[in-house]
This record gives sequence, structure tokens and C-alpha cells, in this order.
Amino acid sequence: MKKNIYLILAIVAVVFIVWLVINAIVGGKADTGRSLTALYSDAKALEAEESYLNAQALYSDILEKTQDEEFTEKIRGDLENLNTKILFSPLATKDSAIHTVIKGDTLGKIAKKFNTTVGLIMRSNNLKSDIIRPGQRLKVSKAVYKVLVDYSDNILFLKSGDEVIKRYVVATGLSNLTPIGAFKIINKLKDPVWYKAGAIVPSGSPENILGSRWLGISVAGYGIHGTTEPETLGSHVTAGCVRMSRDDVEELYDILPIGTEVVIVD
Repeated sequence: MKKNIYLILAIVAVVFIVWLVINAIVGGKADTGRSLTALYSDAKALEAEESYLNAQALYSDILEKTQDEEFTEKIRGDLENLNTKILFSPLATKDSAIHTVIKGDTLGKIAKKFNTTVGLIMRSNNLKSDIIRPGQRLKVSKAVYKVLVDYSDNILFLKSGDEVIKRYVVATGLSNLTPIGAFKIINKLKDPVWYKAGAIVPSGSPENILGSRWLGISVAGYGIHGTTEPETLGSHVTAGCVRMSRDDVEELYDILPIGTEVVIVD
């Protein structure tokens, strides 16, 4: 009789333990789902309160935990937009320094010292002109940026080290005309003139396919530039260059100094 009781108790104990394990697994998944949704709401609230670094950390945490592809894409987009918002703000980060202006300083000299650009210094400090004064404190980027262009997917990645700061939809060369390999930005032009075969097309002309910015790479005649045909972005349609929307190329132009590495992969 006692043996039967012990057997029944043992079976009940096993069933109870199995129930606890199943409940923990199912409940844990549900808790995780609710937790990620709640974390996302928290991150959006932090961003709205301009607590950008905390929001950035929370978005990154959610990305590591979620396995939902649609949710991942949404979070990644929010994080990338926040990354550039932080970059173009006076908020100090691990990739920036605070420079106190001394007599004789110019934005050009400061940009050269830190291997950054005048445009990025102006954006980061909300400067409306290039006039600076001794004693003024300026946020200056110390990051080493790199560009990766995925030819097949028509995506340009702006990277700092191994971290993707932002992705941009671009247009690339028809029939593999875009060069594949590792290059550098060797020149930059605002409002470039297009030297079309047999004609010179001035900046601002609707026929000037270069748009408002040009970043030439170390292959003669090739570069990253704007476009007057934004509907072509995401396609293989160019003569080999990388096209970007006006806002995107002007953003990238201000971020990247001459000498930045540009890697194009098939």
C-alpha cells in the first residue's frame, strides 16, 4: 500500500515539475514579447524626452533580443535615425571630443586637427556661420568612418568601426559598371558641374545628373553623388557611379572627410 502511495506521489511530482517547466517556457516567451514591446515604448519615450543616449542603448538592447524580422527592421530604422540625430547634436559621446576654441582657430583648422569636416562641426554645434570665438566649446567627432556599398542590394552603409551608423538606398551601375574593390574619397565638390560628352551642364540644371554633391573616389570618373532622378534609387541604372537622394548625399558629404575608405562589394 505504501509503495503505491509513494509511486502516486512520485508521478504527481514529475507531472508537476513538467508543468512548471512548460509554464516557465511558454510564460517566459510571452513575458519576453511583452517586455520587448514595453522596452520599445520606453525607448520612444526617452527619445521624445531627448534622452538620446539612453534611448540608443535601449534600441540596441531590443535589437539583440528580438527574433521578429519585421520588428527588427522597425527598430533598426529608429536606431539609425537616432544615430544621426545624436551625431548632428551637441551631445558628447564616446566618439567625440569637446574642443575649446583658442585665438587663431578656424573651423578648417579644427576639422583638419581631428580629421573631420567643417560641415559636421557646424551641424553638431548648430552653427549658422563659420564664425567662432575664443573660449567657445565645440563638439568634434573623433570617429573613423567607412563606407560599404552593397552593389547587389543597392544599399550604402555608413560605418564607424564595425558599427553601422545608417543605411541608405542608392542606385548603382547598369550591367556591373560600378567598380568593385576598396577605394578612398579623394575629392569633394558642392554643386558640381557635369562635364557631359560634348557639353558642360551647370549646377542646378535639371539635366545635371550629379545633383548637389560629389564625392569622388580613387577610380577616375567615379564617385558618390546626388541625383535629379530620385525614382531610380534602388536600381542598377547608372554609368557606374553611386547615386543618392539629395538629403542623403548632403548628409554624407558633411560627415565624411577626404581619405575616407569606400568599399564596394558585389
